Amino acid sequence: MEKEVSGRKISEEIARLSDKLEKISDSGERRLIQEHIKDLKEKLKKTNNSSENSKNRKQLNDFKENKGSKKIKSEKINSPIGDEVLNSELREIEKINKPMELEKKALQRIKKGEEKEIKKKLKKASKYVKFSNDLFVDYSRKLEKKTFFSPLKRDLIKANLQFIPASYISFMILTTLLSFFGSIFVFLFFLFFNVGAELPFITLVEGSMLIRLLKVFWIMLAIPIVTFLFIYYYPAMEKKSAENKINQELPFATIHMAAVSGSLIDPSNIFKIIISTGEYEYLGREFTKLINEINVYGYDLVGALRRSAFNSPSRRLSDLFNGLATTITSGGDLPEFFDKRSQTLLFEYRLEREKYTRSAETFMDIYISVVIAAPMILMLLLIMMSVSGLGISLEANMIALIMVLGVSLINVLFLTFLNLKQPST
Repeated sequence: MEKEVSGRKISEEIARLSDKLEKISDSGERRLIQEHIKDLKEKLKKTNNSSENSKNRKQLNDFKENKGSKKIKSEKINSPIGDEVLNSELREIEKINKPMELEKKALQRIKKGEEKEIKKKLKKASKYVKFSNDLFVDYSRKLEKKTFFSPLKRDLIKANLQFIPASYISFMILTTLLSFFGSIFVFLFFLFFNVGAELPFITLVEGSMLIRLLKVFWIMLAIPIVTFLFIYYYPAMEKKSAENKINQELPFATIHMAAVSGSLIDPSNIFKIIISTGEYEYLGREFTKLINEINVYGYDLVGALRRSAFNSPSRRLSDLFNGLATTITSGGDLPEFFDKRSQTLLFEYRLEREKYTRSAETFMDIYISVVIAAPMILMLLLIMMSVSGLGISLEANMIALIMVLGVSLINVLFLTFLNLKQPST
């Protein structure tokens, strides 16, 4: 007997899901697809039994492709029993051809998750880092064991920087050496040339070269030292920035987690749901690390929470992980835990916003005093000194240039400071 439409549709759906199942490594996603395949097999079995036992049922045939879809063409059946069987069969086919909307969305999320995971795997290190590794990786591994670089290793992990300690130390050594060679050129330039505010801006140095050498010799040491210290403390600055971002997202994410935990699902799935929303960028990174501890490294949920708490850049997030691990171990009520913790975090968030509002008022008074009043007073003093001949005598153009540059520099520094102090929205 020729295969019926429902049997073919079910078989095609089972084959498609089986191919997808081979490409998925996540246990939760595999379980979802396996259950869907099991349901389809049961429907296929029912369809075959119905086809064998029905004598008066109309044969479903002539599959034709119309823009990639298959239509069913059948003949009329005179028997009322055959009509009833045919209608039930068509309803069964309609259910198979039109899966539930939730299943479609779930499969779409699985597909998108696989694509994002593949894109992350294709990310490669820069050629500059590779070159620094080739030159200094052996020496960097020895320095890595020194006590001086222990805080650097912890900051690299907590800041989520894509570096291993040896590579970052190699990068730091190479960049410091390049800055030293650059400082030599800067030193030689200022050894023989002066930079002024009037035309010509660059002039030759006059006077004793020994005195000039003593004045500009510090340049060769200052630039490499500043470069080394900046690279060394950069992971700590990134960790601090990540901590502030996480603290801003944590109260609202905890409220979300409290609502999800009320459905009594597995606690690890709570973090997967938060990641899938895409609303919490920095928390999503930490939760992804937590899920990797379970799926990749094989830790149980409590052990993964303890490790993530130790490596988290945020103290509040560490407290949340440790508290959740304790609640799970002791068999506590997860919805109540998340609800109480969200109230505490939201209260702290409101205090920080209020504190920032009061600080902004203070900064406004400082800005009016430093940027508006102080330059005017300084300009009057310089003009009076220039007219009276006391102290430093400057021309009007030089005074104007100093005022413009000074006010511009103060504004840039002030805006940078406000931007750093401003909490994220």
